[in-house]
Amino acid sequence: MTRSRVSLLSALALLLPLTPLALGGQASAVAQDPAGTQAPAVMPTAPAPLTVTNPGFEQGRTGWQFTSGTGVAANYPHGAARLAYLDGGAGKKVSQTVRATGRGTYDISAWIATGGPNGRWTARVNGAVAAALTLPSASNYRRYTLSRIALAPGDTLEIAFESGDAWVNADDVMLSPASPADPRVSSSDPKIVEMFDWSKRKANSWVHLPGTKGPLNVDENRTGGSGKGTYAASYWAGYANRSGYYSRDMAHQLAGAGVLALHAENRSMLRSFAASATSRHKYYPAWAFNFDTSTYLSIDYKGPTNFVREVPATFELVEKSEEAYRWSGDRAYLDDPTLWDFYSRATDEFVTLHDALKDNGAVEVAEGTGQGIFQGTASYNEQSGEPLAEAGDAIGSQYRAYLAVASLARAKGEAALADRYGAKARELKEYFNSTWSGTGSGADMVRGYTTDGRALTGWGKENSWFMPMKQIIEPGPRREAYLDYVDQQASGPGRPTNIEALTYLPDTFFRNNRNDTGWKWMKDVYDHKDVQHVNTKQGTNGDYPEVSFTLLGQTVEGLLGVTPDAPARTLSTGSRLPSGMDWLRIDDLRIGDSAFALRHDGASKSTLTHTSGSAPYTWEARFPGTHATLTVDGVPQPGRTKVVDGVTYTYATPTVDPGRTVTVRTG
Repeated sequence: MTRSRVSLLSALALLLPLTPLALGGQASAVAQDPAGTQAPAVMPTAPAPLTVTNPGFEQGRTGWQFTSGTGVAANYPHGAARLAYLDGGAGKKVSQTVRATGRGTYDISAWIATGGPNGRWTARVNGAVAAALTLPSASNYRRYTLSRIALAPGDTLEIAFESGDAWVNADDVMLSPASPADPRVSSSDPKIVEMFDWSKRKANSWVHLPGTKGPLNVDENRTGGSGKGTYAASYWAGYANRSGYYSRDMAHQLAGAGVLALHAENRSMLRSFAASATSRHKYYPAWAFNFDTSTYLSIDYKGPTNFVREVPATFELVEKSEEAYRWSGDRAYLDDPTLWDFYSRATDEFVTLHDALKDNGAVEVAEGTGQGIFQGTASYNEQSGEPLAEAGDAIGSQYRAYLAVASLARAKGEAALADRYGAKARELKEYFNSTWSGTGSGADMVRGYTTDGRALTGWGKENSWFMPMKQIIEPGPRREAYLDYVDQQASGPGRPTNIEALTYLPDTFFRNNRNDTGWKWMKDVYDHKDVQHVNTKQGTNGDYPEVSFTLLGQTVEGLLGVTPDAPARTLSTGSRLPSGMDWLRIDDLRIGDSAFALRHDGASKSTLTHTSGSAPYTWEARFPGTHATLTVDGVPQPGRTKVVDGVTYTYATPTVDPGRTVTVRTG
């Protein structure tokens, strides 16, 4: 029998479907949120074609086969009340066999704790091992995934926990569809290969697709939830012991989801937030949703005037909608009236409505109340205790939202609207640099204002590093000094204790061309993945979803410097390889309906292959500095230069047809 352990606290048992949702019009039915108010309507979903019975062992032995020396217990569950156990020693197994009714490729995950090494987590297809992991000794639950298991109609899939040298506990089995993209990296540096491979498997294991029945409103206080719902296209973005996704987390995970081509999930989740930003909510989106994408997560929502809301999230959701449009090319980001109404109100009525405490002259700056997260805070830094009216992360995010609306309006053909929002962005940035941020540098730069008008300097965590990350600080010595200050604080006395805060630092430094520092922070986050999270209910740092998703995005948008633009059939690249990384390549990089392979050799040579697609792409291959010539496939041509955020680049713009490889180099 399993030994009694101190409880790691609860998460939840979830069952996932395996077919994607084809997004289109919305159903007219409206769900009810826990407070009795209406939540956004969602599409009806078909049942999942492949399911695991009793994935969390809450119905005892139902659906599973048990050998001697195994069973169901309640002494040390991961989620809800029960778990499966295997005693130590050879020959013990807990298994379930299901039959595939369709064709697909899937991931299977489970939370497992062990008293010793050499247990096995195995998937067999038609009796043959398709994937298996030998388990280490780890008495705290960790999440293990068997990846990309291919099934054809009629195949049998056996999911099995097998005994090792000591007890094995297993809980919360979860099926995920393998991501549409299967990106792979290779490099002169084995660290980035290991990191990317781990991140890809881990991130995909959090994906939900429509049709499964799963619990709603699971949290640390209600481990069994409040009932069941039908899950829609979504992925986990927040604590692993809650049955939902959060606006802040989702916004930061979106780029990594784009790398995996999880476009249906990004759109479904963004739309749920957009639809919730109603006048009753004073145009704040809900903070968190259950995976049905229609029910507000009850731990964070008590009613239309009593729910968690933070100013930066409203603006980040606008910014990330534009980014999702560039990754996917999906015109719904332009044509869906719910999304378009959200962009408009978030950058107009929302700002006006929440600008009453501090006089900013002709410029409007959205404010929080200074009264806590259930009344609306100005900053993502929930731990500071400062009564902030305006914060660096909010104003920086507001700036990026204005730029996003300008870009979306231009794509929609609304030139006057694009010009208006471009002007709003320039005015806000000029005001920030001339007035709002004060005249100090480094520790003396203003990063917020209290409700009684006091300017705050010093270290504010999110409301510090978001300012350079959102590039609202003008390029030059002042921004460079502030980046030095951020790195010094985060590396020393100001280091956040929660891993999800640290996941922003690579973005902050890569976007400001601090390549070595960005890579330093990627490694720091990855090297702490097996450390227990400060919230013990969450598990290890690596089982916080934001970690894996952000490392994927930072590899592609950070190290490889990729900016996708699927609607325009263009992409730009610029190597940000750090010292000691001689070359880096990615295969199966999906942008819209095309796939690419990209390789950077240092900062002087880049190669792009358009491996599949329906039409040519224009490639803007950038190289830092001024170069008299660039060589495109061996043919010299005069170098053209442009300045982007204070940095001069020399660039070429070859057309890359499907099936073609192009190499551009300096000199």
